[in-house]
Amino acid sequence: MTLQIEQSQVQESSILKGLNRQMLVILDFGSQYSELIARRIRETQVYSEVLSYRTTAEQLRQLNPQGIILSGGPNSVYDAMAPKCDPEIWNLNIPVLGVCYGMQLMVKQLGGLVERADRGEYGKASLTIDDPTDLLTNVEDKSTMWMSHGDSVTQLPDGFEILAHTDNTSCAAIADHERKLYGVQFHPEVVHSECGLALIRNFVYHICDCEPTWTTEAFVEESIREVRAKVGDKRVLLALSGGVDSSTLAFLLHRAIGDQLTCVFIDQGFMRKYEPERLVEMFERKFHISVQYVNARERFLKQIAGVTDPEEKRKRIGHEFIRVFEEESKRLGPFDYLAQGTLYPDVIESADTNVDPQTGERVAVKIKSHHNVGGLPKDLQFKLVEPLRKLFKDEVRKVGLSIGLPKEIVKRHPFPGPGLAIRIIGEVTPERLNILRDADFIVRDEINQQGMYNDFWQAFAVLLPVRSVGVMGDQRTYAHPIVLRLITSEDGMTADWARVPYDLLETISNRIVNEVDGVNRVVYDITSKPPGTIEWE
Repeated sequence: MTLQIEQSQVQESSILKGLNRQMLVILDFGSQYSELIARRIRETQVYSEVLSYRTTAEQLRQLNPQGIILSGGPNSVYDAMAPKCDPEIWNLNIPVLGVCYGMQLMVKQLGGLVERADRGEYGKASLTIDDPTDLLTNVEDKSTMWMSHGDSVTQLPDGFEILAHTDNTSCAAIADHERKLYGVQFHPEVVHSECGLALIRNFVYHICDCEPTWTTEAFVEESIREVRAKVGDKRVLLALSGGVDSSTLAFLLHRAIGDQLTCVFIDQGFMRKYEPERLVEMFERKFHISVQYVNARERFLKQIAGVTDPEEKRKRIGHEFIRVFEEESKRLGPFDYLAQGTLYPDVIESADTNVDPQTGERVAVKIKSHHNVGGLPKDLQFKLVEPLRKLFKDEVRKVGLSIGLPKEIVKRHPFPGPGLAIRIIGEVTPERLNILRDADFIVRDEINQQGMYNDFWQAFAVLLPVRSVGVMGDQRTYAHPIVLRLITSEDGMTADWARVPYDLLETISNRIVNEVDGVNRVVYDITSKPPGTIEWE
């Protein structure tokens, strides 16, 4: 799906450009890797943003990026409805790198020819380098690159030359050195491309002449200045969940505005064992950040009593969270600003942006940082404070560490907003919550003891709404099974089940069966994503 970035977001990018001095822009044509390109550029410590392919040359001129990257995409450039960029982009005198579809579009718009290939090329391919300079400096000859295309360039535009080829693709990398226009038929941003990052560095540093100024320290200093200038002496409300996003946000805001920040932690009863207590104690006693604790466990349980459909669970939990949050904001308020842990993927994947017509500031319509469900009532108007909205998840973790957030929070596994309620398949009851909470604690306790916590993207237990026969102490039992879900992943978009040592699985299983009442069987989920999902609901 192609991203739709509106004029207001382009204007915001212009502001960011002024603050960060240098940036690269990725024009998205519907590629699944557009965000990954942006992340790879950020890894070179140069700021990058993803914008729609509809962004005009004039808008880009206003942004004045050091370079432009055209992403891949699912279309063929010769299709009648194929997405196209503004052809005036080629006259901006800004270096451009086209990736896959982006390269083919460059070729077609500049007078070359793209046709259906006799033989498509998908997966790994060996790259033979014909010109080892400029874009391909330090890219090893015969290195593996990741291909994914059914079309090929059959005729180059005037001024272009071939930089590299593969057995199936004569134009695997091309360049017009004079105009600083480059194209690659492979995906340098994916991990399967062995020298992909070297190529990206060449484009960023040598061709676009960027400096590595996008650092954690620079971001923190800039964000504190922005928050202070925006908020002034007004009060800010933050819904604290204990996750890395909201915790990093709390630390950052407290450093910027001190006691003008009020954190509210709503305990809906679906957190993991000991987490609510540890969260409040850590923030208040260790870091002297005041947290308003709200015990709403009974309210949430009542709302989902008897509910078995997972979407209905999420909806009811989200609705109740909004009700409680609204009540607490009125009790503790008034507040002028609502702080949200919105991240950059939220910005480029969501069009839920409302602007106050008088002030031009964004107004809250969704709570994204806590539950990712539901929306605030339209008459509950806050101006938003979202200092993390420029960052990817890995960048948030770096910021958290740099401002003193404990590693146990920074490295915390992702945890769904509805919590254990969606790790209990079917109806949620106090008994089932206690069973799952105890089993889940054992999973985390054991991987911590083995020093393996950071080896997993997530590691947790799931409770099934069935019972099976077992034997314990020569007695027949009829109890619940627990499913172990331990997975590895880079970003949660895809995931694989972890190849856990048998001894660890045995220890976890023995502890759960012996220590958790109501469980007599433990099974291990070996389903990857896709076809499965990480969570069961």
